[in-house]
Amino acid sequence: MKTDPSLQAIPAPSHPTQGAAVGPLSDAVQEALAVTLRGCEELIPQADWAKKLQRSEQTGQALRIKLGLDPTAPDIHIGHTVVLNKMRQLQNLGHQVIFLIGDFTSLIGDPSGRNSTRPPLTTEQIKANAETYYKQASLVLDPAKTEIRYNSEWSLPLGSMGMIQLAAKYTVARMMERNDFHDRFHAGTPISVHEFLYPLMQGYDSVALKSDLELGGTDQKFNLLMGRHLQGEYGQEPQCILTMPLLVGLDGVDKMSKSKHNYIGITEEANSMFAKVLSISDTLMWDWYTLLSFQTEAQIAALKAEVAAGRNPKDAKVALAKEITARFHSAAAADAAEQDFINRSKGGVPDDIPEVSLPLGDGGVLGIAALLKSAGLAASGSEAGRLVEGGGVRVDSCAVSDKGLKLAAGTYVVQVGKRKFARVTLA
Repeated sequence: MKTDPSLQAIPAPSHPTQGAAVGPLSDAVQEALAVTLRGCEELIPQADWAKKLQRSEQTGQALRIKLGLDPTAPDIHIGHTVVLNKMRQLQNLGHQVIFLIGDFTSLIGDPSGRNSTRPPLTTEQIKANAETYYKQASLVLDPAKTEIRYNSEWSLPLGSMGMIQLAAKYTVARMMERNDFHDRFHAGTPISVHEFLYPLMQGYDSVALKSDLELGGTDQKFNLLMGRHLQGEYGQEPQCILTMPLLVGLDGVDKMSKSKHNYIGITEEANSMFAKVLSISDTLMWDWYTLLSFQTEAQIAALKAEVAAGRNPKDAKVALAKEITARFHSAAAADAAEQDFINRSKGGVPDDIPEVSLPLGDGGVLGIAALLKSAGLAASGSEAGRLVEGGGVRVDSCAVSDKGLKLAAGTYVVQVGKRKFARVTLA
């Protein structure tokens, strides 16, 4: 029988976080708790995390904080960095962060949020994607203070007997409480048996790494709770879990996703990244500040108060665009991107251009082709598509290359070619 050596001699824990905290929380622990809670959706259980922080302060032992990502695509976008930002904040407090690449779990395919079986990736695809993941994540995390692991380290040695023993630690009834499984079952949509293995293997990662806290998006809650359950089954102190909101994309409607054409890739060139951040709505900007900025909550609150008192919200948006661009490029590149945007805005847009108001379509957005046609900038939707493909369309001085681009409510300067302009308000 093959089992993971790291799990063969686990001592019975004293479960120090499950008792009462010793005295009031210190200022440092309260600050660490506030950093943890900033922008989060849920912290489960919050009291246990406070006790873990208190114990860490008393013993000087860093807590182990885990984030697992399956390399399902070769690149990540800034929506993925919401949890990475939280990891960096906790890393800055002195805790040990573990960036886990799910090279084994990718072979299964994560069923989270799916209404059909996810096609598993090949080992070649996984290897190619994994090569870029940590390099890109290192643009947010401190590489010198990050432990990088691959879950094939312990999942492959587990073997068939170990897999059966692991599967015995959870019931089918509990598994079917998961929303996506429950909905698919009642809809008569097939559920493959191997999909039940995914949350088990993700939970087993927490056992192997002896994590104190696991992070993930709100769609990962079931998998994160599985880690708590399995740690208890293996005699470990259960981890706490922290879920972060899914970042709303450029359209201001859907979560950031490449398939929704509303994303900013972290490897995009600086000018494009800067311009895309400036294209978001004034309302969405504050959510992005909370989830993406490294400014303190007090600094963000002060900036928000200045805007409420009359300061141009574009000033705050420019500051955010520069911060994000500098993070993935450099401060000099961010300054250059700002100047490039100013130059193109001043030099390329006439003072007197047509004003057009258009209604939003289904879902509160309007596609770029429909916008161009309705604004009189293209004779038809097909011509609009050809203009986009040919690189002749700009929105707020940012070149549009995706025919699937959808714009949310707001006002945009739309340019076709060198001489056709319109200031389009979508409402």
